[in-house]
Amino acid sequence: MSKQTHFLSLNGLSPQDITGLIEDAIRFKREKSWCQDLLVGMTVGLIFKKPSTRTRVSFEVAINQMGGSALNLSPQELQLSRGEPIKDTSRILSRYLDALVIRTFEQAEIEEYANFSTIPIINALTDEYHPCQILADMLTIVEHKTALNGLKVAYLGDSNNVSNTIMIGMPKLGAKVFIGCPKGHEPYEKIMIYSQQAAEEGNGSVVVTNDPQEAARYADVLYTDVWVSMGQDAGQKELNDFLPYQINGKLLSLAKLDAIVMHCLPAHRGEEITDEVIEGKNSVVFDQAENRLHAQKAILNYLLA
Repeated sequence: MSKQTHFLSLNGLSPQDITGLIEDAIRFKREKSWCQDLLVGMTVGLIFKKPSTRTRVSFEVAINQMGGSALNLSPQELQLSRGEPIKDTSRILSRYLDALVIRTFEQAEIEEYANFSTIPIINALTDEYHPCQILADMLTIVEHKTALNGLKVAYLGDSNNVSNTIMIGMPKLGAKVFIGCPKGHEPYEKIMIYSQQAAEEGNGSVVVTNDPQEAARYADVLYTDVWVSMGQDAGQKELNDFLPYQINGKLLSLAKLDAIVMHCLPAHRGEEITDEVIEGKNSVVFDQAENRLHAQKAILNYLLA
């Protein structure tokens, strides 16, 4: 694998880099003892401006199981809350820590941390990208389907950080990605450009459609996320626009019989996905959640060990 300084998105990773991370995650999952000394003597800081269950807990557990120490840094308790510039905070924390995991709103903010940091910065979620999640998702698909190459991966719902990252990451491993979303909720032009570059790099493809049935038909993977992301608001009329994109029994019946259903969680059951589907035999959402731990270990190993 080529070496990256930071883990801010999947843009800078080659297909070989992503494959290597997935292979490492699989080994970490199978051989827990393999990782126990990799971060001995290292301290990794965590700044979370948004709520988190899977990302925060999986990173803390991963750091501890790899022999390192996790240090939670509450934004309210840092001088950032009193107006200290990010560039100053980043340079100071670089003198104390070995890496910094950040969950925040604007992608520009995490990029500013990276610009002034001498330690690796890891994107634990921004409004634009969620690379840690999608790496774990690709691991999950590989476990259930052997490989992504040639698979139809259908994402249904609002264009957000999850769908953006799916569009950039999965085509690099040969997936045929379909984004089914209502009119006015298509991906930004910048994401379309990045996704086409990714498709060319990995012989995959990306299609955006307003027809949920077209997206779901003969899919190997059905994926969805909440219709309203953290920190955003939507009226009832806008939510009604998404109803045809709900992953329910009818939409699932259009996919292949052995299709897997994915959701990054937390789910609004009865909105973007029905309880019947999320608890059904096609659902792998809890495998996804577990795999966050193994993917985080692979990322930490890639950047630090």
